[in-house]
Amino acid sequence: MRHGAVLLLWLVLLAPWSRADAQRRFTTGQLCNSAQRAAGCLIVLGSGMPVPDPERAGPAYAFVYGDRVLLFDAGAGVMRRVAAAGLPIDGFTQVFLTHLHSDHTLGLPDVLLTSWVMGRRAPQPVMGPPGTGRMAERIVEAWSEDVEVRVGGQERLPRTPGAAVREITGGVVYDSAGLVVTAVRVPHGGWATALAYVITTPARRIVLSGDTGPSADLQAAAQGADVLVHETYPEVRLKPEDRPGGEEWPAYMRSVHTSDREVGALAVAAGVKHVVLSHIVRMGGSDAELLAGVRRGGFRGPVTIAADLSVW
Repeated sequence: MRHGAVLLLWLVLLAPWSRADAQRRFTTGQLCNSAQRAAGCLIVLGSGMPVPDPERAGPAYAFVYGDRVLLFDAGAGVMRRVAAAGLPIDGFTQVFLTHLHSDHTLGLPDVLLTSWVMGRRAPQPVMGPPGTGRMAERIVEAWSEDVEVRVGGQERLPRTPGAAVREITGGVVYDSAGLVVTAVRVPHGGWATALAYVITTPARRIVLSGDTGPSADLQAAAQGADVLVHETYPEVRLKPEDRPGGEEWPAYMRSVHTSDREVGALAVAAGVKHVVLSHIVRMGGSDAELLAGVRRGGFRGPVTIAADLSVW
């Protein structure tokens, strides 16, 4: 009976995955259709910020191009959103990190360990700013007992839970078979290196701002973009906060993040076709206030507030 129960458990665990696929994925329909995948399809996996929101996972985006899946940032809840999007849960073609703030990397242990348990058999390729390698090593070290149990126990997993890290500071970082990813250095407070990413295919150009203050380099890199996904905050809500250090809040926000008005001005100057606002520090602001702020910046094109599992 014990062996039968174990076999039944494994059958239940394996049932959600299509055995016809080379990669394991839940049977939820893929959010990108074949035409979108051929051109390049962006899925917002997480549009949230450090304040926990049950409707928004931590910042993370998937770009699907043909059979390749690139992951940008790894906020909290990322692998659950990957499963919900119908994407492979046993690893990514490449992972890119914008910077090492906790809200953008809390899901990195999930990415490295869950994809390994679910079938990844080679180190997960990861690119990010200096410090990424140390972070990935420490993640595997923190879960070393878990790794030993899974490798040496009845699961008999191969010892490949970690990452193959390449630390980057800018420039073209991925260029393969029509898909190019360029990293752009942006200002973000005390971080020595924070990055935005420009994703280019023969059909589309998509820009992910990461976390950034107003950036001339990002504006230049975003020229003619089909979609600009940019972090923001409602300028009309910015004021000192009633807490220790709260008097510095406006100056901090202006230097470390980009207001809705500034996003609008950047989009106009860069000739962006569509603006998507994500990772929003709302401070009580509404969607209407954010849209009005972008319009004050001069942008008259389409503006969308990102939602988890939205597709562009």
